[in-house]
Amino acid sequence: MDGKITGKRYWEPAKSTVEKAPTRLVSSHGQPGIMRTTHWHAQVEVNYVFRGRVDYRMQDHDVNLKTGDLCLFWGGLPHRVVDTSEDAWYIAIHVPLVHFFRLRLTAEMQQKLMRGATLIAGGAGDSDDFDFNRWSCYIGSREEKRIDHAIDELLLRIERIQFEPHRLLEGCGLAVAETEAPDRTSFHSIGRICAFIAENFRHDIDSTDIALSADIHPKYAMSVFKKSTGMTLNEYVSLLRLSYAQALLMQEDANVLRVAMDSGFGSLSAFTNCFRKIAGMSPSDFRQRLRNRPQMPPAGLEERPLS
Repeated sequence: MDGKITGKRYWEPAKSTVEKAPTRLVSSHGQPGIMRTTHWHAQVEVNYVFRGRVDYRMQDHDVNLKTGDLCLFWGGLPHRVVDTSEDAWYIAIHVPLVHFFRLRLTAEMQQKLMRGATLIAGGAGDSDDFDFNRWSCYIGSREEKRIDHAIDELLLRIERIQFEPHRLLEGCGLAVAETEAPDRTSFHSIGRICAFIAENFRHDIDSTDIALSADIHPKYAMSVFKKSTGMTLNEYVSLLRLSYAQALLMQEDANVLRVAMDSGFGSLSAFTNCFRKIAGMSPSDFRQRLRNRPQMPPAGLEERPLS
């Protein structure tokens, strides 16, 4: 399952791929890295802890995972690993948003997850170690049939959490809004909407462009997306731009103005205001914090991005 671990590991943001590719399935299997600063991405994240301890700081609550814990959270809100045990070993699977709506969860649970709650189940089955190792191998195989099979089984495993002892952790400021699980027609529309936005968020697009890509009326596009995700179309476009910008800022030669333009923001001020809203700091401060990160020991983490 793993190699020799000689100490805690620190996350190396320059090697991360998940922030820049919202439609890609990414699997990271190994020793979790402690993060110097928060990050966010446009995928749902699934963690399973094979052994040890992994401590997260989410936007408004703490999550402490131990051996055998399985958790699910929406990666679009800032989060970071703040500490681990030296023997920690886990898998983090970043699942594109469109698959989230395939889950047959209650509308209330779905809505709370999209608003920032964390779903946790622990010690539910002896097969989880075997299954997550197998899914990791399937995802890393680059064989479409194996990858699809892994996703299908993973989603079924997540659905089963609601029938087991579980916890839904949420901050005291969690907003509750009307939401609903999408029907088949709505799910198809959401899939086309997400695909179009992922391909075009760096360009100047609006709700009309997005709706046309799904062959639906703009008002219906805005309504079905808001009810299903808790986000407006503009908020989702901004999230993808911010996630992409974050990935560019992680590079050593990043220039904040160029990052703003390359990420689809029309001006530096718009980028700075939007970035500060989600990160709680300016892009320049974010860059500085990354530069001040500690020297990292050799990593055992294997990240497997897939198209």
